[in-house]
Amino acid sequence: MTITDIGVVICIAAGLLFAVYDVFIVDHFRQGETRLKVELKRQSRLDGLIFIGLIFILIYQNISSKGTVMTTTLLMILAFVAYYLSYIRRPKLVFKPQGFFFGNIFIRYERIQNMNLSEDGALVIDLEKRRLLIQVIEMDDLDKIYHFMIENQ
Repeated sequence: MTITDIGVVICIAAGLLFAVYDVFIVDHFRQGETRLKVELKRQSRLDGLIFIGLIFILIYQNISSKGTVMTTTLLMILAFVAYYLSYIRRPKLVFKPQGFFFGNIFIRYERIQNMNLSEDGALVIDLEKRRLLIQVIEMDDLDKIYHFMIENQ
């Protein structure tokens, strides 16, 4: 196994660990029970497409330079993991008893300074030094979030 193969295996492991963390650990174990989960719009599919394209360029380069089959296989697995993380997995907003997860960052309810609804249907949450723009898939989810926030204040 070459250093390249070890690097690709580390990238695959990191991607898989993040997927397990995002799907299972955030929902069931971190910061208490999940009270509400809302799926969000995907932000940038282009980044994932560029990364997958670069991996396929590496696969082509490896095949044309008669590289090892192991490296080609590992790169294909990495491309599949990148495809899963970019296109199959959906971003979500997970509400817990003390706060919520947005972008895999836990934000306590006490940090919320202001909440507004923008003209295009996005929820804008102002924190002390940062503004969060939350774009839900269905507009009914904004009503669920609103009722949840009112009940838990």
